[in-house]
Amino acid sequence: MDFQLQSDQDLIHLYVNGEEGGLVELIRRYQTKIYTSIYLLVKDDFLAEDIFQDTFIKVINTLKAGKYNEEGKFLPWVTRIAHNLVIDHFRREKRAPMVSNGDDFDIFEVLGNYDESMEDRMVRQQTHKDLKSLIQLLPSEQKEVLIMRHFGDMSFKEIADITDVSINTALGRMRYALNNLRKMMLTKELSLKN
Repeated sequence: MDFQLQSDQDLIHLYVNGEEGGLVELIRRYQTKIYTSIYLLVKDDFLAEDIFQDTFIKVINTLKAGKYNEEGKFLPWVTRIAHNLVIDHFRREKRAPMVSNGDDFDIFEVLGNYDESMEDRMVRQQTHKDLKSLIQLLPSEQKEVLIMRHFGDMSFKEIADITDVSINTALGRMRYALNNLRKMMLTKELSLKN
């Protein structure tokens, strides 16, 4: 049987009926998207792998128990499970996800690095640092959408599916996040002048 030709729904039915290859194909099909969506929020390889594994343990348990009823929406369902496990992790840790570009590569370092004075570079680095710390002050729903959109390069449709809200709600949260960031930047600017 060629599992790659089967629909998600068919693969689920095959797995539930004892054909392990159904689940293997589903994992092969979606592991990159699911892992990436976890990693973008936790910014840690080992933690992302742990949450990825926990996600599929939960998927397996739900499928085996016959409790899966998300007809034709396997990827959003699994991504939502992963997303909830990330939130649970941060609740346990009592901290919010940090926004970083990774230690080994910073796109901001590559952009505009050519004819930039030392002073300009220091100002730019401080601005990025300030922006990251301001993002951490946003309400969690707004921060989440902002991180997924700008750092995860996800569409509003993907964000809506993952966070289990409408596209309009995701757009609204983004608008509020950007407005709040503008206000915080303005307040910081005014306090620096005084």
